[in-house]
Amino acid sequence: METERVTEHEKPAASSTTEPTPPKPSGEARSGPADGPDAAPSGPGAGGHERIPAQPQPQPHPPHPTTGAAPGPAGHPGPAAGGEHSERERRGGDRLRFVGAATRRIARGVDLDETVLGLCRASVPAYSDAILVYLRDPLPVGDERPTGPFVLRLRRSDRIPDDPLTAHALHHTQTVPPGPVAETGAGLTLGVVSGMAAGSAGTAAAQLAEVQPGGPLAEVLRGVRPVFADSPAASAALPELLGPDRQVPTGNRAILAPLRGRRRVIGAAVFLRRPERPAFEPDDLLIAAQLATHTALGVDKAVLYGREAYIADELQRTMLPDELPQPTGVQLASRYLPAAETARVGGDWYDAIPLPGSRVALVVGDVMGHSMTSAAIMGQLRTTAQTLAGLDLPPQEVLHHLDEQAQRLGSDRMATCLYAVYDPVAHRIVVANAGHPPPVMLHRGGRAEVLRIPAGAPIGVGGVDFEAVELDAPAGATLLLYTDGLVESRQRDVWTGIEHLREKLAATARLTRPGAAAPLEPLCDEVLDIVGPGDRDDDIALLAARFDGIAPSDVAYWYLDPRAQTARQARRLARRALARWGLDELSDAVELLVSEIVTNAVRYAERPITLRLLRTDVLRCEVGDDVPQLPRLRQARATDEGGRGLYLVNRLARRWGATRLSTGKVVWFELPVPEPEPEP
Repeated sequence: METERVTEHEKPAASSTTEPTPPKPSGEARSGPADGPDAAPSGPGAGGHERIPAQPQPQPHPPHPTTGAAPGPAGHPGPAAGGEHSERERRGGDRLRFVGAATRRIARGVDLDETVLGLCRASVPAYSDAILVYLRDPLPVGDERPTGPFVLRLRRSDRIPDDPLTAHALHHTQTVPPGPVAETGAGLTLGVVSGMAAGSAGTAAAQLAEVQPGGPLAEVLRGVRPVFADSPAASAALPELLGPDRQVPTGNRAILAPLRGRRRVIGAAVFLRRPERPAFEPDDLLIAAQLATHTALGVDKAVLYGREAYIADELQRTMLPDELPQPTGVQLASRYLPAAETARVGGDWYDAIPLPGSRVALVVGDVMGHSMTSAAIMGQLRTTAQTLAGLDLPPQEVLHHLDEQAQRLGSDRMATCLYAVYDPVAHRIVVANAGHPPPVMLHRGGRAEVLRIPAGAPIGVGGVDFEAVELDAPAGATLLLYTDGLVESRQRDVWTGIEHLREKLAATARLTRPGAAAPLEPLCDEVLDIVGPGDRDDDIALLAARFDGIAPSDVAYWYLDPRAQTARQARRLARRALARWGLDELSDAVELLVSEIVTNAVRYAERPITLRLLRTDVLRCEVGDDVPQLPRLRQARATDEGGRGLYLVNRLARRWGATRLSTGKVVWFELPVPEPEPEP
């Protein structure tokens, strides 16, 4: 729920040396400080609230020797009428300058709060002493037809600060019984606005106002034109807006201005002046209309911008992983930064895809551009990469199929991509590159190196072979995959940025204790610091992988011939491995599940099957064969002799699954490892 905001203009601190200022007329109130170089000049009837640069005045004609009056031009009125005419022209020029500066300030706002704040700061104190801004809740977006009751919520209020004399007079006015002074509305500006800031329930303006169909407030809002509070229509509408017990200054010192956007009325603004300040004039209604029109259009623009920004954020969020998986033997962390607030969507993406055999695929890509089209292409390529990863294709084959997919999407669909597969058992990584910046590996000892990988051509070029290289991935090392937005900008080229990144990683590693790896999350934050505030021209996608690996002592692997005795042999081998690891209490469940899966593999396999046990935070069992058909869980009938193996696996295992490989399939399951008993 949004709450209203009450602000006050602070007075400028008194200077030790001040220049004398010309005296002001007695009826004028003191002004607040000018707010920046574009502060609005004095409004009509502003009473000297902002200084207007002195303009040269024409020298009066010498008086007529007989009458003592200055002669006027032929056919023009005399000096009195000419003075009134020049005064009207001067005040008209003041109004035009004020409206120009105020509308510029309102138009500077991008979001809703900036637009409403621009209206408040432009109006107070140059045009009014206080302002209340009500907006529809909720605000309709574009062509949406509002549903539900028409409710206005107080969005923001603003007023000038009180000097001691005014504050004393207002306090005195609010405490005396109702009488002639209270009826004039003296001090009600603070009664409506500042009382709200102090949390006084008895004097604050209403925060919510429901517009009754056909009521006085609805009629004023439907009329669109601003009206004085003393008019019959506004006098009945203001109590409905501000509350039944709230009053406003009389004598044309309050204006109610509807805020109409492109389609409908979206709110209202109330301009207030203190009694000691000159009242509003009829021409001030035109100014209120201009302020209300520009504010309403700005609010419409801000609401549409907010909706587009929300759509862009949601699109980008759904295109990227909600959360990274937690595969065995590797830790992951990621970051994504859009190119700018005005370009929230782009073509950069990252992904981590678990593969059979406890492996994991690490993917980072970058589609050219920062538009919805780039984001849509990125989503299609990411989905294609996930599908190809599920087939367990080699990295170079994955890039080849991505290249074909990009060509099918269009002739100008270009992207770069880096695809790597990490095997925690072998402590090796296979990497293929398609025109992407090379990854950087930070070793446990603090040494950072840029991996030498063939660059390859970008995805979408067509007719290019991709090459994969296999590298060591020692335990404790960190692999950093990123997009070019991290290392390239207008101030530096790609290779200078890559060297800067390598030096940053090495410097960060030196801050940790010797032999320890830097924590992943703080490491990602440190890496992003190499991009200065005005140095980011592109999206940034960052994926960091810490290789923990799986020790050889925690792996048991066997090849078994597809014979009738293979299930019994598999149970015996699994029981021995569990005994060696001290997991005898899992023996019964593991033997039962291994027997069921191996029996099914032996029935259809023609080549040796594989059995592997992995001990990490869970116990994982994998059975592989050369049959590509995946098993499906089904409900066996009472008369069926088989079909209950996967049912047992589904009931006893914490997780299980089946993955198709290029050479067949792997069926796996996981069981929780019991926690060791504490020593007495």
